[in-house]
Amino acid sequence: MSTFIKPGAERQLKNHSSFGQTLRNSLTMAYRGLLKIKRTPEQLFDVTLQPIIFTLMFTYIFGGAISGDVVSYLPVIIPGILVQTVITTSIVTGVQLREDMEKGVFDRFKSLPISRIAPLAGALLADTVRYTIATVLTFTMGYLMGYRPEGGLGYVAIAALLVIGCSWAISWIFAFFGVIARTASSVQGISMIVLFPLTFMSNAFVPADTMPDWLQWFVTINPISHLVTAVRDLTNTGTAGSDLVFSLIGAAVIVAVFAPITVRAYMRRT
Repeated sequence: MSTFIKPGAERQLKNHSSFGQTLRNSLTMAYRGLLKIKRTPEQLFDVTLQPIIFTLMFTYIFGGAISGDVVSYLPVIIPGILVQTVITTSIVTGVQLREDMEKGVFDRFKSLPISRIAPLAGALLADTVRYTIATVLTFTMGYLMGYRPEGGLGYVAIAALLVIGCSWAISWIFAFFGVIARTASSVQGISMIVLFPLTFMSNAFVPADTMPDWLQWFVTINPISHLVTAVRDLTNTGTAGSDLVFSLIGAAVIVAVFAPITVRAYMRRT
């Protein structure tokens, strides 16, 4: 029995991936990212040491000056440290992405019959493990220092998921930098310039009403301030206000804007 094989010109080839295929491909790439972490555990040094060092340092430096004592300052600083630490960790996403592209790994991915967004989405999804580690360590350090969230464990878990989800969304911005930049060091430099003013010129460490009027205006509209306030409301009072809504909308807008342009830039550069 003979088998007829259609010439390539007559085949109906797909030029797009279904949602199911995109999801499967992204999960496969995420598993690759987890294997990289397993084989090079030193990648976790920043998310294991930074939460501990930053929590201790900022709490004991600012605690007495701002709230009178360390324990009274913990409900203010722990949510701020959590947001600052986890979001800063997302910079590594763009740096590692640039390093992989320099090694030619993504050239191979581009030639495979997989979803175009999968190599990027998978790498970013694997980094949520890093965000989770930083989140757990920050809350653990706070608890050891005397922090007792009045919102309860359930709202603490919601706050953790909120920070991890928003950090994943923000990592698309740094992934874009990773695609368009020439070197990994330049990705880190650009990301720091963008992120540090946003985190430190917010209400993460000190109340906004202690700042000059012109700076209070920026702090009020700063998306980091909305995220910090949402985390404080969840953990300290067990409430969800408008800041939670603003944070979720902001995260969705970031993904909607930066995911397509990052994929487009990736297809042009690789």
